[in-house]
Amino acid sequence: MQLESIRVALRPRTVWEGCDLGVRLLQASHRTVYRNHLLVMLPLSALLLATVEIADWLPMLLLWLCKPWLDRTLLFCLSRALFGEETRAADLWAAARSVWGGQWLRTFTLARLSASRAFTAPVVQLEGLAGRDLRKRLDVLATRRRGTARLMTQMFATAELSIYLSLLIVPAWLTPTAVATTWSMASITHVGPFLAALAYVLAVFFVEPFYVAAGFGMYINRRVELEAWDVEQEFRRAFAA
Repeated sequence: MQLESIRVALRPRTVWEGCDLGVRLLQASHRTVYRNHLLVMLPLSALLLATVEIADWLPMLLLWLCKPWLDRTLLFCLSRALFGEETRAADLWAAARSVWGGQWLRTFTLARLSASRAFTAPVVQLEGLAGRDLRKRLDVLATRRRGTARLMTQMFATAELSIYLSLLIVPAWLTPTAVATTWSMASITHVGPFLAALAYVLAVFFVEPFYVAAGFGMYINRRVELEAWDVEQEFRRAFAA
């Protein structure tokens, strides 16, 4: 890793400052990240929404299962943004096999059920570890960090649920029927299954990049702590001058 190319100031931060670092990185590169996120999520969402004819709940369940796979595109873009590189559709397509392929079983089982996947995903995708080496690496990085990573996941899950419910409730408020009745969760039942699934797609589309970015920032901060990246970066700059 070329530390002199990193576009953020490397220094020891608290865990939550690390999360904020990731969010700031997303804010600085939001056009690139969301553009590529849309390129992947749009066809997938269209395919999943079509399953609403099979069962009302199926599109949301399938999208929930696909989240760790969707995160790969986001992490790829954010890792390049860390070095000041813009990710174009051609770049994403050229790296399609490494970004979208491999680790299928882990992606849809362990990664999906993990409450700290945003923090641990960079180890799998960016460091390319597997098996015993992966377990050892995760144990080192996650020491005294799993609790915070899980809490972060709960916070973003709450934010996603809030946005999802808001997208369902606001249209109900704007209908004449809703005006004549008291606001309650029962009003959600008037929203069609397709619109309910679409609302979930929109909530995931907006929140997921922030969640992945926060976990990536936590991961970067942890590596700074363990490997003294900040000191190495300063030495490189000093000798370069």
